[in-house]
Amino acid sequence: MQKKEYFKGWYFKCSNENKTIAFIPAFHRNLHQETASFQMITDDTAFNIPFQSLQYQENPLVVKIGENVFSENGIRLHIKNNKLSANGVLRFSGLSPIQYDIMGPFKFVPFMQCRHSVYSMRHRIDGQLTVNGQQYVFNNGTGYIEGDCGSSFPKEYIWTQCHFNNGSLMLSVADIPLFEFHFTGIIGVVLINGKEHRIATYLGAKVKHIGKYSVTVKQGDYQLTAKLLKKNSQPLSAPNHGLMNRTIHESASCKACYQFLYKDKVLFEFNSDRASFEFEYK
Repeated sequence: MQKKEYFKGWYFKCSNENKTIAFIPAFHRNLHQETASFQMITDDTAFNIPFQSLQYQENPLVVKIGENVFSENGIRLHIKNNKLSANGVLRFSGLSPIQYDIMGPFKFVPFMQCRHSVYSMRHRIDGQLTVNGQQYVFNNGTGYIEGDCGSSFPKEYIWTQCHFNNGSLMLSVADIPLFEFHFTGIIGVVLINGKEHRIATYLGAKVKHIGKYSVTVKQGDYQLTAKLLKKNSQPLSAPNHGLMNRTIHESASCKACYQFLYKDKVLFEFNSDRASFEFEYK
């Protein structure tokens, strides 16, 4: 039986040395209708294009919306209307899937508000796009793919993703309603030189601190801190009970700093101006 309020969407982030562009195809259903949308966010703007429907398959991931295709092999983009003219082809190679479902045992819990997926922490991108006359050239660019499904985004959450020289990271901290209770849920992956470090509530991770545009989580001897230094946010539509009527703000490419510790030893500490960040805590 299909849920009456439901959304499912995917996030394809593509970066080169100077530019970042991310694509979000999704479908959403409430009591009355099912629709689809395509959002695109760049360093300085965002677009939201409505569609009547979307087709997808998992394993391997392929999403088709209009004449556009998003998959684990790459992207074929073809949109032309009065707001957006975008076309081109990107090829993906060397995907880095995580070892097992990012939700861990929570993937078996019914009625969760939102479920997260990670398809690739890091992969190579080659190809070229033209977006409203602007060229995006990827020659050994870097990509990331994730997804979400459920009824609504969390009321309050932090999400960040960043590539660095020898790896990639993703961290999400959110208020999770479960039946009559609420708890702070943590899911994250730090990929360093091909080695995966999983940080999650189901592995004992706890929030040590949430401050103004910053979060620190601790799991055993590991500690990860992410801090947004300079916003570059654009408005995006987000699901709320199956409707895309909530506005969130994402910096697809902004300045942030990260620190990863093991027994107080610094495994990495760096600033990046290519980070992605959403901070939706009040």
